[in-house]
Amino acid sequence: MSEYVAPLKDMSFALKLAGMEQVAALPGFEEASEDLVAAVLEEAGKFAHGVLSPINWEGDRSGGAKLENGVVRTAPGWQDAYRQFAEGGWNGVPFDPEYGGQGLPWVVTTAVNEMWQAANMSFGLCPLLNQGACELLSHYGSEEQKRTYLEKMVSGQWTGTMNLTEPGAGSDLSQVRTKAVKDGDVYKITGSKIFITYGDHDLTENIVHLVLARTPDAPEGVKGISLFIVPKVLVGADGSLGERNDARCVSLEHKLGIHASPTAVMAFGDTGGATGYLVGEENRGIEYMFMMMNNARLNVGLQGVAISERAYQKALAYAKERVQGKPVGFKGDKTPAIIGHPDMRRMLITMKALTEATRALAYTAMAQFDIANRHAEPEVRRAAADRVALLTPVVKAWSTDVGVEVASLGVQVHGGLGFVEETGAAQYYRDARIAPIYEGTNGIQANDLVFRKVARDKGAVAFGLIAEMRDVAAAATGDLAPLGAALMAGIDSLETATTAIAGADPVTVAAVAYPYLRLFGTVAGGWMMVKSAIASQAALAAGEGDPEFHKAKLATATFYATNLLPAHGGHLAAVQAGAAPVMTMTDDQYGIDL
Repeated sequence: MSEYVAPLKDMSFALKLAGMEQVAALPGFEEASEDLVAAVLEEAGKFAHGVLSPINWEGDRSGGAKLENGVVRTAPGWQDAYRQFAEGGWNGVPFDPEYGGQGLPWVVTTAVNEMWQAANMSFGLCPLLNQGACELLSHYGSEEQKRTYLEKMVSGQWTGTMNLTEPGAGSDLSQVRTKAVKDGDVYKITGSKIFITYGDHDLTENIVHLVLARTPDAPEGVKGISLFIVPKVLVGADGSLGERNDARCVSLEHKLGIHASPTAVMAFGDTGGATGYLVGEENRGIEYMFMMMNNARLNVGLQGVAISERAYQKALAYAKERVQGKPVGFKGDKTPAIIGHPDMRRMLITMKALTEATRALAYTAMAQFDIANRHAEPEVRRAAADRVALLTPVVKAWSTDVGVEVASLGVQVHGGLGFVEETGAAQYYRDARIAPIYEGTNGIQANDLVFRKVARDKGAVAFGLIAEMRDVAAAATGDLAPLGAALMAGIDSLETATTAIAGADPVTVAAVAYPYLRLFGTVAGGWMMVKSAIASQAALAAGEGDPEFHKAKLATATFYATNLLPAHGGHLAAVQAGAAPVMTMTDDQYGIDL
């Protein structure tokens, strides 16, 4: 079983495209030099390759985490790997040194996180949720809460979770019914939550649950939800661990993929009420939780990138060694490996192009996140925050859809052996399939994009990005002019669709939301690939870097522009068709003979 190798050259290239130089100039990031970032990525790559990747397949094959006598046991090798992970300081890469973090930019953390997700997605989910919890508490926790929890969570001594979903309230958080009753200085929490990633495990001595619940006099809907810290083990005033809280995992979900990630059904208050501590003010829980949710959505989008990379590496290694059939036009005596077949090359370059496009877009979004948090000028911060908000649903949904498509191609490259679990290709396909579902399904992301990010401001932020895309297309001149023209055509489609979305009725907007998101992602990917081509052409002209690397970038960008970007026309047609094709059929007509 081949192990994951971090594509360090590709990651460094994507960081430059995203604006790493601008990020490194922000206040507080002065230490994030090119050499330091390269060293961090190299060490992370070694850890991903040598520690996380080797236990990924066995974690899946073993059936993963198990609940035994009320205790969740993680997969073989998980405890030792997590110990090394925490000792290496990997939990704290983006956080304030005041709490033991390394204080590096989030865009650098994104590159590091991609490695964890690619090497071992089931493992990577634990730090993914913990980082989101740390970010939330660093912004909204009281000083006492920060002193009590942050340092241990940043170090990885404790981990954090997100407790939103309930049996009767899936994505509709307005239906949350978990109760929180004030009891002196604390609250007593009662209720249940489902689909809680790493809701219980044996990796750390404590788990800090962030739980959405309602107080007795709270208004209905999302405006009546509050946020509480509910630790697995209560913490004393001196930071020492006390008695077990009334919060327990009662079962683990049996899933299609990510087997080694314990997905828990949590019960709070079975024996009187779990002790919880209010974060911020009552009835503002959704506002606070959106910080963690948006962090998770960007990182789930990154999982799409990561699983694409891993599936591509697996498929490429197989295609280079498998011999079967002579390629069309082959004249030699010795039959070459299947990578010589034109259709095999089509699949592989499709995988490569989609992976590079989604990576560049994810890194770009996170660079804007750093600018939104650190830039000295308020107007620049606001513009960057708007850009992050616009790109978040696109990164989450388009990248995870791509992850499934690329992992599926990875199975296809292996042929019949891809359908056999022992080859390992099927695991990436199974693992990838959850990403379009959790942290808000991709249909929800599409609705978020069209209603909250486009229609609400009449497309102002989207049109601003479109103008920037046009500048890139116009800069593709000379040999790159065909790529610039292809991108300009895609931008025209996106602008036409955005104009239609900004002025349409709500039913129409909802009906065409998903094809609009696919259109946005496809064109944004083209924007990234043309930027890539321009950068590589400049590097070749200047004699900088590895010429073969930059020639490969040009070839990949050309394939994207000619074979993938033209899909924008089909997506535009679906948007322009409006609601009628989606809404005309009656409920009964969906199953006339059922």
